[in-house]
Amino acid sequence: MILKKFKLSPISGDASFRKFNRKFDPKKKLSTIIVITKKKKFKNLLVYSAINHFLLEKNIRAPRLITENYKKGFIEIEDFGNITIRHILEKSKSKFYIYKKTINLLIKLQNVRPRIIKDFFGKSYKLENYSVKNLHKESDLFFEWYLPLIMKKNQVTKIKKVLKKKLQKLYNQLKFKNNIFVHRDFHVSNLMKINNQIGVIDSQDAIIGNPTYDLASLIDDVRIKTSNQLKNDVFNYYLNKCPQIYRRNKNDFIHDFNILSVQRNLKIIGIFSRLFKRDKKKKYLKLIPYTWKLLELRLKDKKMFGEINDILNRFITSKTRKKIKFYAN
Repeated sequence: MILKKFKLSPISGDASFRKFNRKFDPKKKLSTIIVITKKKKFKNLLVYSAINHFLLEKNIRAPRLITENYKKGFIEIEDFGNITIRHILEKSKSKFYIYKKTINLLIKLQNVRPRIIKDFFGKSYKLENYSVKNLHKESDLFFEWYLPLIMKKNQVTKIKKVLKKKLQKLYNQLKFKNNIFVHRDFHVSNLMKINNQIGVIDSQDAIIGNPTYDLASLIDDVRIKTSNQLKNDVFNYYLNKCPQIYRRNKNDFIHDFNILSVQRNLKIIGIFSRLFKRDKKKKYLKLIPYTWKLLELRLKDKKMFGEINDILNRFITSKTRKKIKFYAN
């Protein structure tokens, strides 16, 4: 397929290197999505379509591959439209009802057991484990991209040295094994309304990991503000629906949830800073203050996070966390 033959309408992208265009076929009166990337083609095209295919086999709605031209750096996939679950939530008076549906989908996702998936060339791809090394690699983005925006190099080095030791101890304390399919970016902007169903997009980063990670991603979502009461209601609904092993070990489950929420939000602050500094995407800066609020919410547990909280409070003031213009200078 030669893209120049078609009229493509650009649609808003995400934080990746991919570009998305909608292609409309007037004869069939159908639209599809063209995903284009020049960087990280293996993950963004090959792995993405392979995971989508696997999920479809498990009766989970994911974009179906229509055509591929890996050599030229694009694939054509099913169009799920423009209505995300985030859009539904923002207009709904019954947010908890919507979240219950997303939890039902999450539990369905966690019941699949992929280790080996096949791409459209017929080659096998193994989903890796969410190791402690991976957790560090992600939270290191906080030191590499956020801290240099707000302080001098010698301070960054000092904080990183101390804080990484504390995070190492924390990550080593995770209770549950890495044995669950983890979408890795499971939040309401990546869930699409398709008639009465919910479709899953952006699954290219899926991994085998801890059962609390995607739940933390959904509940402590930086893109939509929710009350603490709603967060607790969604968490408890999950516990009522999930496998008994999590209910029997509720304290361990909460323990892991809090650790991975902190890890994820450190990573996200780093990613948003990188998007601003490296990719010139200023819009992500406005999300940093709320990400800090979510981080602070989980850091309240003094027994678990007392030392980490003290270090962060010592070097990064509340004013700095809130002041968006500061980063852009």
